[in-house]
Amino acid sequence: MNGTVFAVVIIALVLLVIIVVAKAIMVVPQAQSAVIERLGRFRTVASPGLTFLVPFLDKVRARIDLREQVVSFPPQPVITEDNLTVSIDTVVYFQVTDSRAAVYEISNYIVGVEQLTTTTLRNVVGGMSLEQTLTSRDSINTQLRGVLDEATGRWGIRVGRVEPGSCGHRVNVPRGTCRRRARRRRSRRCSPRSRRVARRRKSWHTSTCRPCRRWRRATRTRSG
Repeated sequence: MNGTVFAVVIIALVLLVIIVVAKAIMVVPQAQSAVIERLGRFRTVASPGLTFLVPFLDKVRARIDLREQVVSFPPQPVITEDNLTVSIDTVVYFQVTDSRAAVYEISNYIVGVEQLTTTTLRNVVGGMSLEQTLTSRDSINTQLRGVLDEATGRWGIRVGRVEPGSCGHRVNVPRGTCRRRARRRRSRRCSPRSRRVARRRKSWHTSTCRPCRRWRRATRTRSG
């Protein structure tokens, strides 16, 4: 009986030692970092390599990828200065430079970058016409990068590049806009003032154009 109890105690101690060692040793891969907390408070940021923890007291809050990340956001409808809707998809290249700020300053930095990109893109394109939007790609890139880099700095993120459209701009002119323009052109052509101007131009051309005068004289001669 005593031997059985002794064996159970030994097995329990061995399992406890294995658990303690497993919780005390952590390996952080290259190009990653780990935010470590002790009793719910920030303790340190573990760099790549072997890291020792205090078992049952320290825990890993988050693992952060330190490589440059490429995130493609779906097309967003943007209204230009001349009231046309332009759907532009954006590609953002960013890198986490401060793991602690990326964890504690914002709940989800990828969602934050997406929302900030959408808002900034609408502000930038909203002050341009459709032609400027299609031809000012470099200007849009510069403005987006400047605003995003300044706003995301407190999140521990560095924005390297912003590309508005991986395959170029995709422009969607609403069908209602085309219909309104067509109706406007028809109303201008069919308005009483337009008809009067057309009659005046026709009468002026008939009275001043030499071929027209010859044609009128020939018509009168035949009729006579």
